[in-house]
Amino acid sequence: MRIGIGYDSHRLVEGRRLVLGGIDVLFEKGLLGHSDGDVLCHAIIDALIGALGEGDIGKHFPDTDARWKDASSILLLKHIVEMVKSKGFEIVWIDSVILAEQPKLAHCMDSMKDAISQSGIPKSVINIKAKTNEGMGFIGRGEGIAAQAVCLLKKIER
Repeated sequence: MRIGIGYDSHRLVEGRRLVLGGIDVLFEKGLLGHSDGDVLCHAIIDALIGALGEGDIGKHFPDTDARWKDASSILLLKHIVEMVKSKGFEIVWIDSVILAEQPKLAHCMDSMKDAISQSGIPKSVINIKAKTNEGMGFIGRGEGIAAQAVCLLKKIER
């Protein structure tokens, strides 16, 4: 068994769509990033990479590489899920939390799980929560959104 932890945050800006958990969320601002800026997928990616001992998301998808410009984070996640499998592991559990003052996200959780499962992670092993930051810090002021994730991997017996 291996565990991993992941974190990501991005600034909210005008003129971009808000992508969280692989879905478009209706909001007047979006997350600034080299890819689509999906902090939830990025946190999950970082947790999986960490559990494998393979560095972090920047090592695998550097923001200096034009291939990843505006890329779907679900596709990035799919690439990492394939890496998990190729290294002989299965994903047992993912627990995650999105930290955002706005928008409210409770109504989006099932759609996010559906989208994330398209990367090859079974929907039944994904948990997503959303929390505010009680008005504190950059999240509380509405300047950005962050996400954290933990994962449990199990070595596949051959």
